[in-house]
Amino acid sequence: MIAKPMQTTTWILGALGFSFATGCGADNASPADAGGTDSIGSLSRGEGDAGGESGPAGTTGGVVVTDGDDSGSEGGSAAGGIKFDVGSPDGSLSCDQGMGMEGTHSYIWIANSSQSTVSKINTVTMVEEARYMTRDTPGNPSRTSVALSGNMAVANRSGGVSKFWGDISDCVESNGTPGIQTSAGPADLLAWDQEECRAWYQPFNYATQRPLAWAHGTLNTTTCEYENEKLWTSGGDNNGAADVLLLDGETGVVEEMVTIPGVIGWAQLYGGAVDGDGNFWTVDHNWNGASTLIRVNRIDMSYDTWPVTGTVHYGLTVDTSGRAWLCGSGGASRFDPVPETWTHLAPINTGNALGGCMTDGQGTLWTSAYPDATMVGIDTESVTQVASYPIPSYVHGVSIDFQGNVWGVEFSGDEAFRIDPATGSYDTVGGLQGAYTYSDMTGFALSAVGAPSG
Repeated sequence: MIAKPMQTTTWILGALGFSFATGCGADNASPADAGGTDSIGSLSRGEGDAGGESGPAGTTGGVVVTDGDDSGSEGGSAAGGIKFDVGSPDGSLSCDQGMGMEGTHSYIWIANSSQSTVSKINTVTMVEEARYMTRDTPGNPSRTSVALSGNMAVANRSGGVSKFWGDISDCVESNGTPGIQTSAGPADLLAWDQEECRAWYQPFNYATQRPLAWAHGTLNTTTCEYENEKLWTSGGDNNGAADVLLLDGETGVVEEMVTIPGVIGWAQLYGGAVDGDGNFWTVDHNWNGASTLIRVNRIDMSYDTWPVTGTVHYGLTVDTSGRAWLCGSGGASRFDPVPETWTHLAPINTGNALGGCMTDGQGTLWTSAYPDATMVGIDTESVTQVASYPIPSYVHGVSIDFQGNVWGVEFSGDEAFRIDPATGSYDTVGGLQGAYTYSDMTGFALSAVGAPSG
């Protein structure tokens, strides 16, 4: 367990030290402070098509790191490496509203379905800094979503949503023991009533609850904190209808709800994503026939539906142009809501076209090629394949971190991979338990679509 840190943090990068106030979104604990010396999963470096020879092993945060070539993804390169919000020349706070704040958003949150926990993994150091129970009883969690504030919510398939603070300085005394008691890593899993970095838990009694996506809040430029954040989720009882709910991000209280009739399939609504206007996109997943793409409009909770064409209807994301994407098995279908047209790329493998996807904000959609151990890049304008990298195993979930790397999470496995999109070289983090996440597990997707204009 770790105690609540001080309000100012010094980040060490090479020989340079950076100090800045936490009001601009920096995490208050350094990776070493937060991770402690608890045993965590293995970390190794592999090679893609352009991977280099392995170098000498070193240690980072208590784990063994085997370095590859200099073009590997240690710290990331595609998005320009690490950035810091250190204020403007006149000393006032300068808030990065567009693409997230590095200290706050250097994490990926992966659900451990079989353990009913969620892992908080530093995307730069690859150290799992915390692991939390997602419900008081086994909940089978599957989707995580990260807000622009850096806070995270996780949905349980068995019902119920939990929010956790991204910054441990926000954690609040609640268990009667002085100080803040919170997890310091995967070997330090606290009991449900002892963990104090859980902000709230909202129970739901749905037969199935999967989609989850934060909406944009309002950035307070005085404090550099996001306010009035909302959280979308959905649940159903396999009765041909599903509820889409909008929760208050501070309390978890349901503020608005709309019931969508004619939802097909035992899984009800399956994926969730938010566009630049704060609208919620979702899809019903029908194994045996056509599916329906649904958009719930934030302004009045009305909804629009479109029949899904093409042969993929599993993973779901929204790109920077407000177009919805469905994906599966290395294929993708792009839906443009303005002309209401579809553009398709057939899946690599037929049958059950599974797998998640996410765009990198630079014109490439990344997805997996079920059942192959391959990460595929698709150009978002031409809808053609532009990259294919071998990885150790099939990944069900795909996400982008704020260093520009592509992440893949195994299907009910114990590993996740961080892939350099320029070279295909990858890093591996292990120690997960029944991992399953293919939502916006870093917050990058929400950040990339931009903030609502009104």
